[in-house]
Amino acid sequence: MTSVHLDLGHASYDILIGSNLLADVSPIVRLLPLPKVAVVTNVTVAKLYLAPLQAALEAQGVSVLPICLPDGEAYKTWETLNQIMDQLLASRCERKTTLIALGGGVIGDMTGFAAAIYQRGVPFIQVPTTLLAQVDSSVGGKTAINHPLGKNMIGAFYQPRLVLADLATLHSLPTREYAAGLAEVIKYGLIDDPEFFVWLEQNMGRLMARDTTALAYAVERSCRNKARIVIADEREEGQRALLNLGHTFGHAIEAGLGYGTWLHGEAVAVGMLLAARASHLLGQLSEADVARISRLLQAAGLPVEAPTLGFERWLDLMAQDKKVEAGRIRFVLLRAMSQAYVTHLDTAQLRQLLS
Repeated sequence: MTSVHLDLGHASYDILIGSNLLADVSPIVRLLPLPKVAVVTNVTVAKLYLAPLQAALEAQGVSVLPICLPDGEAYKTWETLNQIMDQLLASRCERKTTLIALGGGVIGDMTGFAAAIYQRGVPFIQVPTTLLAQVDSSVGGKTAINHPLGKNMIGAFYQPRLVLADLATLHSLPTREYAAGLAEVIKYGLIDDPEFFVWLEQNMGRLMARDTTALAYAVERSCRNKARIVIADEREEGQRALLNLGHTFGHAIEAGLGYGTWLHGEAVAVGMLLAARASHLLGQLSEADVARISRLLQAAGLPVEAPTLGFERWLDLMAQDKKVEAGRIRFVLLRAMSQAYVTHLDTAQLRQLLS
């Protein structure tokens, strides 16, 4: 097991990374202010991991309330969030009841948001079971639900007490879900870690084979990259915006096609390639650079062609993005390989890119 510490003063916590970590719940139990938890999961993950986690906690004297939700991005809504609230209230959960998010990014985001607003804030712990959640969404305290007009538009910054990333859970992921997580791993190499990008080019075959050693390295390095940025800018007032590379385009794809049609990582992959192409249009990346990024995304089993949304629809969807500032859409582009920055694109440039 390795540990990455996220130093945020009073909100600091550790990210524990290793195989078969769910067999030992002592890191969770040590942090509980009350021996009572609500484990929020979905119907898919519950079949695999809920019973053993519940049994392990109960063996340590912890009372467990399981809350099982439907599976999928389409259910990241007020209605599903209210299902969590209904069960917490019906079971008379108190302010010292800890919520445990057992699942991927959707479960982590909704559980974290529920923890932020239930009785004005209760503790929560992230137990991410997908690659995307382990390297990205479980770390940093962003919690949210979707709105029909925009992804993650309703939420809060609310840090967990612990992130427990068990690499063994990644072996049960469907190929498509696993590949979607690799998009966020590649993102870290593109933002500001050129050595990691080269490592990914050289080791993508091992990652696609789910080699445990390669996975451990990729997850730890991704978490260290994200932790460093979050520590510097917890509330996304500056540097943290770089973590949104590909996301303005990607969120538009998700909303435009209907949540769940494309997985988040698939949309981000195409979004990163669109950002690379925009950087090429601005004379910052060469055609060879763009081709290099495209090759790595394809090697990870990710799409590289944007869906047809129509130019006006693209603009409308991106105008709903959280990163809009003073009415202008902000984009994360690349000055060079692994040199991300935030800028704007005018309508003519966007038309050339998206038409």
